[in-house]
Amino acid sequence: MMKIVISGYGRMGREIYSILHDRADVTLYTTEDICGFDKIIASESVCIDFTTPMSFRNNYRFIADNFRAAVIGTTGWDDVKEEITGYFRERGTTMIHASNFSVGVNIFFEIARISSVLLAVSGGYDSYITEFHHKFKVDTPSGTAGTLRNIVEKETGKECSLQSVRCGYIPGIHNLGFESEDDRIVLTHEAFSRRGFASGAIQSAFWTSDLEGVFDFTELLREKFKKAMLNERD
Repeated sequence: MMKIVISGYGRMGREIYSILHDRADVTLYTTEDICGFDKIIASESVCIDFTTPMSFRNNYRFIADNFRAAVIGTTGWDDVKEEITGYFRERGTTMIHASNFSVGVNIFFEIARISSVLLAVSGGYDSYITEFHHKFKVDTPSGTAGTLRNIVEKETGKECSLQSVRCGYIPGIHNLGFESEDDRIVLTHEAFSRRGFASGAIQSAFWTSDLEGVFDFTELLREKFKKAMLNERD
């Protein structure tokens, strides 16, 4: 039986709850105050955190100190990433984190990486990102857009312009464009709901049973993609 504690019962927390609450193999808890959660239950549980950047910065030590493992979907803490991931390693608490837990987005990252490599070799292309989210989203740019920009800049060696829009109730749209004097290539990922993000976070919670250490969800998926492609070739 997997014990899961949802830290933060906002939009993502409710989406995760809607998927898990009827599962017979999961004991599910929710809390808006993770630091007040029962430490005995925590020691046997995986914490799935979708709160705010400030809340996570205040709470990560409690999570690392008391939970068996953690899945962190909260973004906006890249400036203290080494400090936080280092603390989880020090405490021996397994952690999986991501700027985006959607499998589709992570495939999009791989497509962006390959495209960047190819276009860097071709030369003459500049890149840009536009991202759209609902008006309630706290961090700007989004963690997904930041990851996408890092991928492109690393592979092209050139600055990638990024623009953010916050409006209405948009789950998430990310456009990556490459433009030369002669043509334009545009890659787009559009989320229709939060369910894809929630499903990836839940899958990560189950993966923690077989992992020890701190992991980026994107890197874990990349290894699975590589194995799948090698099997296909065989």
